[in-house]
Amino acid sequence: MQKMKSITALVVWLAAGNLLAQAGQQQVGSTKDPAHLDAQQEKRALQSLLKLAEKLIVSAVDAMPADKFGFAPTDGEFTGVRTFGQQVKHLAAANHILAAAALGEEPPANAGDEAGPETVRTKDEILNYLNGSFAHLSKAIDAIGQPNVSVNAWPISPLKKSEVTRSALIVEVLVHGADHYGQIVEYLRMNGVVPPAGRP
Repeated sequence: MQKMKSITALVVWLAAGNLLAQAGQQQVGSTKDPAHLDAQQEKRALQSLLKLAEKLIVSAVDAMPADKFGFAPTDGEFTGVRTFGQQVKHLAAANHILAAAALGEEPPANAGDEAGPETVRTKDEILNYLNGSFAHLSKAIDAIGQPNVSVNAWPISPLKKSEVTRSALIVEVLVHGADHYGQIVEYLRMNGVVPPAGRP
């Protein structure tokens, strides 16, 4: 959990740094292209954060036994919550939808209403879908700084159309992933599984 708190803090730092970098682009007298350099730095930082989030989330999902992917808590106020498998599919579907928006693409038809493909059901299928969503996000990060690649607004994002940028959509993905990682950890512990990040 501490690692995900660190991710959130880094995301906030990165967002602030992005604003400073944009202001720095107004400096005069540099022989280099600051916009190009800032885009490269931003991509490297976001790729590092994405890899950390991917490692934490995928390892946690993989730690859940296959026969527990249909688990949903019932002891408490959990009426109507997603099962473990459904939650992971939702996370992956949102990744795909936001990555598509960041690349100016139409959202994948099988992403559904953030629920993911109905045909993806087993542990292996869900893990493959999740891994594919992180690869899609990595592609979106690589497009930062490319003016010929458009960006789409998308209804699931709280960002207004005038506020949407590629970087902002990636930051949104990381915040959303941190939220669901916390829920995934709770589901694991309810089933007697210690998340890999919490093991000695």
